[in-house]
Amino acid sequence: MTEPGEMRDRRALVAIDLGAESCRVSLLRWIGDKAQISLLHRIPNGPIKLDETLRWPLERIIVGVEEGLRKAAAVATEGIRSIAVDGWAVDYVLLGADGKPASAPFCYRDERNIASKTTVEGIIAAEEMFAQNGAQPLRINTVYQLVADLESGVGASTPWVLFPEYILHWLGGERVAEYTNATHTGLVDLETEGWSRPLFHKLGLAIEAAPPIVYAGTCVGKLKGELASLAAFEDTCLIAPACHDTASAIAAITADLSHTAYIVSGTWSLVGTVVDRPVTNVEAMQAGFTNQGAAAGGYCFHTNVNGMWILKQCMDAWCEQGRDIDLLKLISEAAKVDSIPGLIDVAAPDLLLSGEMPARVNLELERKGFAQISDQPGSEAVFARVIFASLANRYADVIRHLESLTHRSFKSITVLGGGSRNSLLNRLTEESTGLPVFVGEAEGSTLGNFAVQLAATGNGKTSPELVRMWARRLTGVE
Repeated sequence: MTEPGEMRDRRALVAIDLGAESCRVSLLRWIGDKAQISLLHRIPNGPIKLDETLRWPLERIIVGVEEGLRKAAAVATEGIRSIAVDGWAVDYVLLGADGKPASAPFCYRDERNIASKTTVEGIIAAEEMFAQNGAQPLRINTVYQLVADLESGVGASTPWVLFPEYILHWLGGERVAEYTNATHTGLVDLETEGWSRPLFHKLGLAIEAAPPIVYAGTCVGKLKGELASLAAFEDTCLIAPACHDTASAIAAITADLSHTAYIVSGTWSLVGTVVDRPVTNVEAMQAGFTNQGAAAGGYCFHTNVNGMWILKQCMDAWCEQGRDIDLLKLISEAAKVDSIPGLIDVAAPDLLLSGEMPARVNLELERKGFAQISDQPGSEAVFARVIFASLANRYADVIRHLESLTHRSFKSITVLGGGSRNSLLNRLTEESTGLPVFVGEAEGSTLGNFAVQLAATGNGKTSPELVRMWARRLTGVE
């Protein structure tokens, strides 16, 4: 890729962001030397109940992605140079002998992983796994899901592909696992940056069923099928960006991360920073931290904090009762709440599950010795204030521990993602941490996706310098 001022290919780019609550198709076009990014299509998403299991509506997502791409082709008459897909980590699609999905993919929140995690811990100690792969041993990780498949009778040799990479595969690309996303599986050896053969062997998993690992910025093929017949999609490259949406969002941060912590605020809140080398000691594992590949070099060193999921689940429960709640209005009303019963532990296991969330929040208040909130119309703002204050308190604890583990002293926090629009949560975070909070890009994953596409050389590792340069340009820093 040439420098921005020398760029000759003026065709548009498409970024597909798969989110747990909605999926988005965005278009980047050139207006003179300026990049113009527009959201063309949004696809509602969320796990669905299927035969007492929790799955993703893959067919609905596919239909929505195709509709978004057709919209992009209609707008970008100059043609579309590349398409890249990022999304949430750990979930995957099992493929049948015909190369098509063998079943609706499981959602990471499905409770089948509870038993399989116990199985894995009986084979290999969590501390040993963490020392090898740097991935916090959370029950949502791909490794536990694959073992759950084995325990349910799925053959070890059944091919699988992580969710964002499956969309690239469906569009015509090779079956691959992009490195930043692969590191979330719990099956990557951080020293070799490849799949851990010993771990696959110990767990009875077939390494042949895993896709080859590629780095962010790799072209995995050209668009094929019916969409490729559209004029705009002539010779369109399919690029694996930082396929994990958090890695894409962090690629869009322009601040000096040696003195800045980040919070990627959404369904989950990812709180951390970027380090040059993974931190895989027992203290880091016990504190809940994980090491994941970063698009612009180094490792995203962060911990998962149960985020806006808690409030979203409360709102879903209220909606079922006929209480239609507007999020922005709820945040405004929560800011006016004078007092709350107390703070909850947002990491409590029950708060990770779906359904009946107001009751779950009340149970956590009771466990802490606080009074419950009467779940009646008009009480929603109190629930919201408890959740936001508890999140901010958790952020402060995490950042203090992060400073200790990395031997750094942070001067600020950059908040990215949809939750960055929550001014009340940002204010409470400043109060809890004592650090100024700067709001980054709400659609940081989209910007990072585009930055990697623009920096892509098509083979091998993407240059960290080019990724950062394009991120600065797209965010208007330069």
